[in-house]
Amino acid sequence: MTCRNLKTSVLHGRNFFLNLINNKATTLSLLTQTHAQIILNGLHDDLATVTKLTHKLSDLNAIDHATLLCSNFPNPDLFLYNVLIRGLSNNKLPHKALSLYLDLRKKTTLLPDNFTYAFVVSASSCLSDKVGILIHAHLIVDGFGSDLFVGSALADMYFRFSKVGYACKVFDEIPEPDTVLWNTMISGLVKNCFFEESLRVFKDMVVAGGTRFDSTTLTAVLPAPAELQELRVGMMLHCLAVKVGFHSHDYILTGLISLYSKCGEISIAKCLFKQIGWPDLISYNAMISGFSCNRETECSVRLFKELLVLGERANSSTIVGLIPVFSPFGWLDLTRSIHSFCLKSGMVSNPSVSTALTTVYARLCEIESARQLFDGSPDKTLASWNAMISGYAQSGQTEMAISLFREMQGLEICPNPVTITSILSACAQLGALSLGKWVHNLIKNESFESNIYVSTALIDMYAKCGSIAEARQLFDNIQEKNVVTWNAMISGYGLHGHGREAVNLFTEMVESRISLTGVTFLSVLYACSHSGLVSEGEEVFYSMVHDHGFEPLAEHYACMVDLLGRAGKLDKALEFIKKMPVLPGTAVWGALLGGCMIHKDKNMAQLASDKLFELDPENVGYYVLLSNIYSADRNYSQAASVRQVVKRRNLEKTPGCTLIEINETPHVFTSNDRSHPQREAIYSMLEKLMGEMREAGFQTETITAFHDVEEEEKELMVKVHSEKLAIAFGLIASEPGTEIRIIKNLRVCLDCHNFTKFVSKISKRAIVVRDANRFHHFKDGVCSCGDYW
Repeated sequence: MTCRNLKTSVLHGRNFFLNLINNKATTLSLLTQTHAQIILNGLHDDLATVTKLTHKLSDLNAIDHATLLCSNFPNPDLFLYNVLIRGLSNNKLPHKALSLYLDLRKKTTLLPDNFTYAFVVSASSCLSDKVGILIHAHLIVDGFGSDLFVGSALADMYFRFSKVGYACKVFDEIPEPDTVLWNTMISGLVKNCFFEESLRVFKDMVVAGGTRFDSTTLTAVLPAPAELQELRVGMMLHCLAVKVGFHSHDYILTGLISLYSKCGEISIAKCLFKQIGWPDLISYNAMISGFSCNRETECSVRLFKELLVLGERANSSTIVGLIPVFSPFGWLDLTRSIHSFCLKSGMVSNPSVSTALTTVYARLCEIESARQLFDGSPDKTLASWNAMISGYAQSGQTEMAISLFREMQGLEICPNPVTITSILSACAQLGALSLGKWVHNLIKNESFESNIYVSTALIDMYAKCGSIAEARQLFDNIQEKNVVTWNAMISGYGLHGHGREAVNLFTEMVESRISLTGVTFLSVLYACSHSGLVSEGEEVFYSMVHDHGFEPLAEHYACMVDLLGRAGKLDKALEFIKKMPVLPGTAVWGALLGGCMIHKDKNMAQLASDKLFELDPENVGYYVLLSNIYSADRNYSQAASVRQVVKRRNLEKTPGCTLIEINETPHVFTSNDRSHPQREAIYSMLEKLMGEMREAGFQTETITAFHDVEEEEKELMVKVHSEKLAIAFGLIASEPGTEIRIIKNLRVCLDCHNFTKFVSKISKRAIVVRDANRFHHFKDGVCSCGDYW
């Protein structure tokens, strides 16, 4: 029976219309006809009928009709209020849902129940975290802080705002969580990149045993081992799915395809894809993305074409999987083709597509194209901000990364762990300790400290900003460290010349049975090299090859040559090169040339230089090193001939510059810089220092200055190196007795190193210098490097 068959002369009761609304009125047209008949039958004031009608109108997206219906109803009860609040929230009218909730509290004697709060909390998820926190306070006062239904809505809301700590506190207050709440927690943690925590929650759920997990639980947790690339954990989940009979579900298979793909097991992923009888678009998307993340771009494109041939319409997830984010190099033309396809299909405005394109352009160093996409995106998501900030940080444009992060903060966009790790990376590159500390406070406020990626990035930031003690304190406070965390701490020790500590930590890492990586060995070898620990470094290299079965890369060989060269064992270094099973590249010969510079061996320097000029003739740094070696040997004619080659080839040396932060404001100096507003005071301080230092026995080091100028001019040339200007400014602009920190983009020269030692003694100031190779901590006329750098 339809509404057209109803005769107005026949009166029908409430149950008739309730049944009609539930089962027959499936379209808005039929529902409005039913509404007319309800009025004709005198049920327009019947609470149950109006409530059911409101519910159905809301579900059919006729929320304006539903609101109008309720506004004329004389005595609504709490149930009707709840239905309308839910309807407004579901129809993306959160402000109206909140307004109705406030009317309920202020204009009626009705008291909100757990459904009221669950629906209004859901509406708050589309507003702001401040509104959500206010509603949370209301419901606690009303006694619903431990309610299961409300708790699920609250946890979901806090996860949406990346307030993971708040969500966990809500969860902890629920005495007996059900499957829905467990699933909300696991899914929310995964979406906020708390992958290890999500696995821990899943384990707790299984161990607790009181609540049975379902296929949705497995679907929610599978991305965690995929992102962590924990194949063994993923296989355990696969076995669990088989055991409980969920393994044949298409969405479980799709999750497993993504898992095995991200763990590098693309052949297993392909087998699973074939098990799906009629793969849907989501399954195709997972496989396309799987090929892409395993650098099988041709297979990814081929499957995409197959999808189109089948008549399927690609969606944003298809395109995101197709974009070669994981292996962009060599695929700029493909990226541009995909970009054009997205422009024609209108998908370029989709936030996930725009973000993926922004990411790949940034990785291809097409930073302007990336920024144009970012600026042109109408709805910037947190992921798009992360992509652009990360792009700037990875391309070395750290100031732009920090500027964009500040803009994001100004717009009150809450960061997530990805944002934080990117900006900490920028702070580390720039050496911006004050900003890094500010970000650390932000991490505490947002409860991100438990995230292993964030805590590891913090360790790296403090180490690269000169605060190695703070880095170690953070390292010791982390309960469950991963291999990247260990590597970051060992690398930090290497930067500061603390080779013995690095070796001890490496030994502890081996004893703890942490899976080592090539980066682990590189970090400890670097530390040994910069501390003169030759025998220890050789032992580590031997252990790497013979005990752990690693095949050394070019970087490991270069580190060994550097280790031997710095220690003056140049003949042994050359012999090591000759015995290498692979052809030595620029890194290896460059390390040997650096050793020749330190120990003034012009003959071997010429051999290394010849190899370098052959392999990389445009790198001006090698010419500069060779010229300096000849100058140190007072072979000025040879030094001049090397510089003539540089002039003929129009090669340009990277200009030296030094950064110092004063009251959170960065100041950058170049050699002979006179652009600073306080230049007169800076040069006056420099003259004063030089006078006091000469009385204390300081002599300017002029060996590597150009040989064809008078001795006084040579002194002037080295006197105004950028680090000297930065230190002089630091003495003027900072409080007496405080530490001075500077960052030099090139290796600190011998003269500036001696200069800084004397200044630290005269001024009674600790001075920390980060150059292109390592940190130097100066105090009382002594440098932590022991003049070994």
